[in-house]
Amino acid sequence: MKQGLLITFEGVDGGGKSTQLLLAAEYLRSLGYEVVTTREPGGTLLAEQVRSIVLDAALPLTTTTQTLLYLAARSEHVDKLVRPALAAEKIVLCDRFSDSTMVYQGLCHGKTLAELGELRQLNLFATENLVPDLTLVFDGRPEVLVERRNLRGVTDRYEQEGLEFQQRLRAGFLTLAQAEPERIRIVDAEGSMGAVAAKVRVVLDEALQVAKDVE
Repeated sequence: MKQGLLITFEGVDGGGKSTQLLLAAEYLRSLGYEVVTTREPGGTLLAEQVRSIVLDAALPLTTTTQTLLYLAARSEHVDKLVRPALAAEKIVLCDRFSDSTMVYQGLCHGKTLAELGELRQLNLFATENLVPDLTLVFDGRPEVLVERRNLRGVTDRYEQEGLEFQQRLRAGFLTLAQAEPERIRIVDAEGSMGAVAAKVRVVLDEALQVAKDVE
């Protein structure tokens, strides 16, 4: 590739996206690509400190406050880590990115796609118009995936919201995927780790071929 790729991993809690990101990184490296793995909020010292704030269930943050904190962390993350890696022709795999903001702070709070305009503009400002080349949404029934979350233990404010909130999350991600089918690909997350990883590899192979075709 003559340029880097930004591939983001999204979906409801318990979908296995973090594990699949690491497996995807191993696969891409086996093909000879340079890969950077990161997460949001996080990726830099400042952004990791913001992460500890926004995910702390003991802190009563409004949706607006959460949004601004996420965007501040994303601005730092993109500037210090993501763009330099892309400029170096690396593939960046990121655990959550802008679509999570659209869902968690937008669609889950009653907004429609048409009402996300202001939030989209704020995100584009924070990222200087950076949009993922590919987004994988790990989808599954929350009542099935909840068992995986329980094995990890409930640790942050969103996982404590309960099943109904997870159902709204799922609906939000599916709404985004329907609106942007070329960028956002849905991966069935209810299978075994190996089965899901095989599906991810198929999607990655397709994306890599497209990237080569446009060189």
